[in-house]
Amino acid sequence: MSQQPVNSAALNIGFLTVSQEPSGWLGGYLVTNGWGRPMEFRMTTAVQPNRVQAALYGPTLNEYLLADLIGKTLVEKTSIRPDLIVTDVPGVLPLRSRVDIPVVGIQMDAATVANDILALSHPRCSLGLMIGNRFAPDQLTISQLLETIDPAVDLTEPFTRIREAMAEARKMGVTNRAA
Repeated sequence: MSQQPVNSAALNIGFLTVSQEPSGWLGGYLVTNGWGRPMEFRMTTAVQPNRVQAALYGPTLNEYLLADLIGKTLVEKTSIRPDLIVTDVPGVLPLRSRVDIPVVGIQMDAATVANDILALSHPRCSLGLMIGNRFAPDQLTISQLLETIDPAVDLTEPFTRIREAMAEARKMGVTNRAA
């Protein structure tokens, strides 16, 4: 990725969250510009692994569900390619190995920092940031991209909008099956 100056309006940021509910895992994905304005939204229907899948995938099941089945699918089905993907779910960080886009996580609590996670900080986020250790070379690119985001944008706020939109879509019976 060449590092040319990008203005906030031209920057696309993908915000990806996944939650586990009684019906299964649900993913929500919002692409905004650097001002935080929505450009595109997608969500999955519930993904519920069966016992055979749980046995076959074993300890890799969550990574498969979050990074491959939900995360990668949402990113690929979206027409707008983001310059950066931000997640509030540490289990989504392995998505970076499936897409050619830097992925950074928001450290929602101290327990989320694991041995394979590299903690970062940046003035654009009041909470700590994290990336997978094997993606440490992305640090400079992520920092440069974060610098182009409008200073008024709080990286944690879009996740509230995603959860509200997902709740409203489920109430209306609207789902756009992407996973």
